[in-house]
Amino acid sequence: MTEVIGVKFKAEGRVYFFDPDGKKLSVGDYVIVETARGIECGTVAESNKQVADDRIVKPLKKLVRVATEADKAKLKENKEKEKQAFSTCEKMVLSHGLDMKLVDVEYSFDGSKILFYFTADGRVDFRDLVKDLASTFHTRIELRQIGVRDEAKMLGGLGICGQPFCCARFLDDFQPVSIKMAKEQGLSLNPTKISGSCGRLMCCLKYEQDAYEYLWSFTPRVGWSVKTSSGDGVVIDSNPITGALLVRLHDSDAAPLKVMREDVKVLRKSKQPKVEENPVEIEE
Repeated sequence: MTEVIGVKFKAEGRVYFFDPDGKKLSVGDYVIVETARGIECGTVAESNKQVADDRIVKPLKKLVRVATEADKAKLKENKEKEKQAFSTCEKMVLSHGLDMKLVDVEYSFDGSKILFYFTADGRVDFRDLVKDLASTFHTRIELRQIGVRDEAKMLGGLGICGQPFCCARFLDDFQPVSIKMAKEQGLSLNPTKISGSCGRLMCCLKYEQDAYEYLWSFTPRVGWSVKTSSGDGVVIDSNPITGALLVRLHDSDAAPLKVMREDVKVLRKSKQPKVEENPVEIEE
């Protein structure tokens, strides 16, 4: 076990572990830490705690210092500069006639680099844009193309459920989502019904998939032949949550029989039509 603190650098970002270097910190404290991108200022999202060694990427970097008032002022100043840089870059994109959409701008804490995030339908030749940005800001410039899911995570918004986007609230990483999940859960396959604001399949389809896979493992599906107390028949409707089945009896004109899955015996499993997985890519 190792003592760590969890630090976030963006409100919607993931939590990274650092060595507290013997200091006791509380959630919300500002700290200065060393990252792969250099010295950065972040917020403590998880106070001192013990975690298993297999959850840590070694070597674990130590806390540089608790942020001072000067550090906090520098962070606030960078936020203001990011707004100005965003406006300047948008104007340059238009002047160069580039088919790209600027999404976000990040200043490194020490101001040695500015990172511009953008989306585009294809590859973009932004070499001249980088030169103009470098001559304007006199620092290192990096442009990074992101996917539509990352754009939604950065910008935030409300989903069709009325809640803020899951990706902007608590999802650290995107999980692959497929159309098969919607079918397994009995949802409409209309893209407008199962797609999020980003245009991709909703991330929440992943949440209940394990439960549905478990329930379907012992629930007869539509088309299966089963034996009931009233005779043999074929399943015409199946609810994996309640376990209720509608069975049309063979050689009978009676209305379909409603039974529970535990009251039938499967005689033959009908082959299910193949559904294209169509996994959603995390990045384009």
